[in-house]
Amino acid sequence: MEKRRTEKKTVRLIVLLLAVIGTLCAAASFPFFAENEEAAGRESARLLIPGGMAFGVRIETRGVIVVGITKTGRRSPAEEADIRVRDVIVAINGKEVNSADEVTDAVSNSGGAPLRFTVSRGGKTAVKILTPEKSAEGGYKAGIWIRDGTAGIGTVTFIDPSDGSFGGLGHGICDVDTGELVPLRTGTVTGVTIAGVKKGVKGIPGELKGYLTADEDGSLFSNTAVGVFGRLNEIPDAQPIEVADRNEVREGPAGILCTLDGSGIGSYDVTISSVDRSGSETKSFLITVTDSRLIGKTGGIVQGMSGSPVIQNGKLIGAVTHVLVSDPEKGYGIFIDRMLSET
Repeated sequence: MEKRRTEKKTVRLIVLLLAVIGTLCAAASFPFFAENEEAAGRESARLLIPGGMAFGVRIETRGVIVVGITKTGRRSPAEEADIRVRDVIVAINGKEVNSADEVTDAVSNSGGAPLRFTVSRGGKTAVKILTPEKSAEGGYKAGIWIRDGTAGIGTVTFIDPSDGSFGGLGHGICDVDTGELVPLRTGTVTGVTIAGVKKGVKGIPGELKGYLTADEDGSLFSNTAVGVFGRLNEIPDAQPIEVADRNEVREGPAGILCTLDGSGIGSYDVTISSVDRSGSETKSFLITVTDSRLIGKTGGIVQGMSGSPVIQNGKLIGAVTHVLVSDPEKGYGIFIDRMLSET
């Protein structure tokens, strides 16, 4: 009996202590936790420097891209070997190849003997047996047109102030003939001099005209469907801003940053509409240029502006990706969180 009374007293004491602790938490600790949660929210908001500057890229491919199949005389060795346009040749007779010269040398030195071409197609690798044909000039040919690199101009979307990593374009760099993503082996970021603008008109997209400088401003690490990513040698002295989640993007006014000439980055008014939050790729929302200055200079969105950061309510919400050929004042944008998912 005494034991039961002791147990009841212990339970009442525990309940009383819990009640006192609860009262103290309500009076003091809860505000402390709330403030900490708010501070944690502020700390967790990612801050990035918005881009807008033009940059150049020089890419050397991983393997070589087949961009054409042809006959070398009476036959087409590549066609007979089931080598196709868009294939990527990654090795010959087990030896890795990354340049057009390496492929040419292997074929020229074959003496007409069959060669084992390792090709990548649709994410799968296979070996194709190609027997070169002796040409009228005496050399050996494979009957393929190949490419081992590319270069171009785009716009930086964001820079991470902590380490200089950056993203740009908002879409991948694709081969001009095959339309496939260029398989990146190495990439160099260069400076760009904008020499002029070809205005876009209905049915004919415009473009930024310029040339790559000899300056090496950084390295490119990856070429993906939603942008290119790398690291810059120098971090701009600019104010970072918050990154918006796609759920914060609203139809209505916004702005884009881009470089059209030697005067530097300009800010221009646009309107956001047709927001598709379920979309995961490069056409997440529609952009309509409303700034008469930009329309006067470019006709709207032009090639080379891909990657131009889109800012709404002081936050980075995405990047320009495409122009509508039928109406150059309109184009598409990608959510910034989609780009960041690939970094």
